[in-house]
Amino acid sequence: MKGIRRLAQHLDISIGTVSRALNGRSDVSEETRRRVIEAAAAMGYAPNQAGRSLRQGNTNAVGFMIELGSDASSNNDNFFLGVFDGVQSALARHHLDLVVLPCATDEDPTQYMQRMIARHLVDAMIISATHRRDTRIDVLQAARLPFITLGRSATEGEHPWIDLDFAGVARRAVDRLAAAGHRRIAVAVPSNDINLGFVFLDSYKSALTANGLPFDPALVFRVPSSEQGGYQLGHDICAMGDRPSAVVLNYELLALGLYRRLGESGLTPGRDLAVIGFREGPASRFLAPTLTCFRLSLRDLGIALGEALLASMPAYAEVYPQGIVRRIWPMELVPGESDRA
Repeated sequence: MKGIRRLAQHLDISIGTVSRALNGRSDVSEETRRRVIEAAAAMGYAPNQAGRSLRQGNTNAVGFMIELGSDASSNNDNFFLGVFDGVQSALARHHLDLVVLPCATDEDPTQYMQRMIARHLVDAMIISATHRRDTRIDVLQAARLPFITLGRSATEGEHPWIDLDFAGVARRAVDRLAAAGHRRIAVAVPSNDINLGFVFLDSYKSALTANGLPFDPALVFRVPSSEQGGYQLGHDICAMGDRPSAVVLNYELLALGLYRRLGESGLTPGRDLAVIGFREGPASRFLAPTLTCFRLSLRDLGIALGEALLASMPAYAEVYPQGIVRRIWPMELVPGESDRA
């Protein structure tokens, strides 16, 4: 009880309030919960259930935080299952376990991260859905907890990351469509501030310029990364007086909704609108006409992510002498029938 008593005295609140705040109880105000979590992280306090692991100096576990509202976890997307498999494969070599930490849609990701750190649940962390300015990175750096991000960020600091080649996908897609004679090429980007959207859009603009095409803001569609977002994209395109002749997608499941909406309007991908999808996956493989998109091995990506994280952990740095890993993960173009319009 010494740690929690000291924390309660520092905040001038009861031990019971501190305990309820750390355990996410609803009878504690958000302001109090925030104060407790921040103070616990700053003082290095961990609840008693982690006491044995703390006495040993480690937990032998790595956390993978996903944001349920940002990572399309409810959209039948198998992306993270494949990545988890690869990460666990790398960790298992050293008898480490992967713990998935899902942050609820209605919870602040930074506060969630602070609570996980304060509880000392894991020895290192992997975070995804990185934002342009991501305060979770600041929190992890301040806590000196080894971590890696799946996705780049403009947040300052020396930390490892691996990111899919969003810039390369946008560039190659525009080059391919321009070479086929398209002049009005639209693009779909996320409707939130996730960093991949900025990278994708910047590369799209640069590719237009390289191909002698003007940038038209009306051809940039900001939609949710989901089947519904693809349906909305199709609706918006169909409603345009001067429709684009082609569109580049930044997320796999957008193609499902887009195909559905085009079909309702009597339009066919590859005939009335050229479509280049983002990632080949179980859902996109069954689309007709077949989707032109990009391929990668999720398991290999997960293994690389796990090894890069291990390289940042002092106990394993000699085994993985890679230093701070910052890597763009390549993606292979898979030609289909959807961009033959």
